[in-house]
Amino acid sequence: MKYAAIVLTNNKNPLSSVDYQSVTDAFLSGGVFLDETILLPYDAPGVLSGHISRLSTECDGIFIICEGVLSDYAKETLGALPGANGKFEGVLKETREHILGVIPAGKEGAKTVSTEVVPRIDRRRQQRYCRVVLGAAAASEERVQRALSFAELAAQGKLFLHANGEYGLTRIEVIYNRETPKMIADEVVRVLASELHEFLFTVNGETLPERLVDALKLRRMKVSTAESFTGGGVGGAIVSVPGASAVFYEGINAYDGRAKCARLGVNEFTIKNKGAVSDETAYEMAAGLLTNGTCDLAIATTGVAGPDSDGSGTPAGTCYLAVGTKARIRVFRYDLIGDRETVTKTAINFALFHAYEEIK
Repeated sequence: MKYAAIVLTNNKNPLSSVDYQSVTDAFLSGGVFLDETILLPYDAPGVLSGHISRLSTECDGIFIICEGVLSDYAKETLGALPGANGKFEGVLKETREHILGVIPAGKEGAKTVSTEVVPRIDRRRQQRYCRVVLGAAAASEERVQRALSFAELAAQGKLFLHANGEYGLTRIEVIYNRETPKMIADEVVRVLASELHEFLFTVNGETLPERLVDALKLRRMKVSTAESFTGGGVGGAIVSVPGASAVFYEGINAYDGRAKCARLGVNEFTIKNKGAVSDETAYEMAAGLLTNGTCDLAIATTGVAGPDSDGSGTPAGTCYLAVGTKARIRVFRYDLIGDRETVTKTAINFALFHAYEEIK
């Protein structure tokens, strides 16, 4: 069976963009492979109708991805296909020959694909797909590509691998159906886990904060955070997990150097001579949590998110992440590349990963 997607764009506004990648990723995650993805301007109805007409002779499913304000227009155009009588049921309409869909862009559309579109397609093709989801953090692109290459060889063309990454995290999905020999699927997962073992945090699809909270609960540990440039993002990620109140003790946002000294016991000499963004400051921030607080695991972050330096000559993207227990504290330095959001969110993920690694 063949499927295609049409993305409606606004070519009159060069700053406008349609987040369709998350939607197409959701199709792939569900074992629905889009044979064609076409970007078209929304104000060219003749071109759109022409593509829909052509795809109707080649595909079993046609999906339009667009912003919400264009959904009625998209449904009207798609519903004009011969035999496509009747109204859409939510985002979908089925005919004898086709399944048609108008899907919102972004995360809302990705969720719609996973919960509504893929199950409907599975019923039509009488096929269900299984998947194993692996999560890794801080793995280089080269390392991930090498792992995928070995996994492709092990797959022998019997299953599908889908990988994407954002903010220092990599998600790899092994997708297969009931006709795939389980031995092959298991070997592919083994190869990926072996190649990425020092970066891997899950083979069951859990998020990084979920894995950390589960590990803390298992060991009956409490965690505290001391954050500077991440502004509470590490603590926020932890408490977003249901049940985190059982393991989260406190979070301190000590942006100013004086706050680091007053609230965390960082030595003024350290701030003055080593700098607020330094290995020593990160270490002392974590040590302050362990010394003065009621926690078993400490996470501390200090860095320069950018876009400019902090005036000390430290380049934007430089960060120090400290993770430790009363037995030891380790500090990790990263020189991250990207805008302010990318640097901050990547540092948050790396801090969570090192915390998980410390107690897993």
